Amino acid sequence: MTGFGRGSVTGDNFSVAVEIKTVNNRYLDIHLRLNQELSPLEMTIRKTISGRLSRGRVDLNINFERTAATAYEVNRPLIAGYIKTLRDIQTEFNLSGDVDINTLTRLPGALASTREGLDETVTASVERALNQAIDDLEQMRAVEGAALAEEMRMRLANIEAAVPTIEGGADGLVDAYRQRLQKRISELLARGGNQNIELDAGRLAQEVAYLADRSDISEELARLRSHLEQFRSAVNAEGEVGKRLDFLLQELNREANTVLSKSTEVSIKEAGLVIKAEVEKLREQVQNVE
Repeated sequence: MTGFGRGSVTGDNFSVAVEIKTVNNRYLDIHLRLNQELSPLEMTIRKTISGRLSRGRVDLNINFERTAATAYEVNRPLIAGYIKTLRDIQTEFNLSGDVDINTLTRLPGALASTREGLDETVTASVERALNQAIDDLEQMRAVEGAALAEEMRMRLANIEAAVPTIEGGADGLVDAYRQRLQKRISELLARGGNQNIELDAGRLAQEVAYLADRSDISEELARLRSHLEQFRSAVNAEGEVGKRLDFLLQELNREANTVLSKSTEVSIKEAGLVIKAEVEKLREQVQNVE
């Protein structure tokens, strides 16, 4: 589920600003951008995120700044080596000139800010700013989630509306098979020019019963209704339901496929295709749900 959040905390000599963004992903995928000074907190930050979010690609940016006057350390071995090398060049090639302090200070690594370390105040402030950002993110995602839940309920209602059509078509399957079989046999007898052969009613009943048994979808319909009820309950539930919804959609699709394979009735097939189409639309939406 997409969302964005911010959080910030200001201390006596530092400030922390956190920005977090999430986009749809089947799993939790965390990407961090931290100041080098905050590197020791990376595992703590990841643990906080995974404790509150379960799915989605998470992009987190934490900006940490010291607001007090910055002290610098001089890299004396680096500067000494640089000066010695310059003097060796002067001697070897008989060159003139002086070493400029401005040149020395621009050497990479010649001056480095003194690191004060991460005390408990800084660590707690980073954690507080992070939780503020996640709170802000979840408020935004809650609005999107409410709209998403409403759309899923609409799709669910479309599936439920197709079930009575299947049940109605299934009720007349036995009679339909009997009439179809009788018509087919009569056509074959008429084609053979033998109109005096009588049909064995018992044998005909056996064939009809066999076909009806192979085409029985009562169990599939019962499971279909059960999955629909569970899906609705999950949509209305709190907490992490994304994986459960995904599983229920797989089962709904399985039952729809079985119904389609067992029946040749046009009304049942049309209703089954409606269910499969709605399941596919729901599957796209469920990928956004935690």
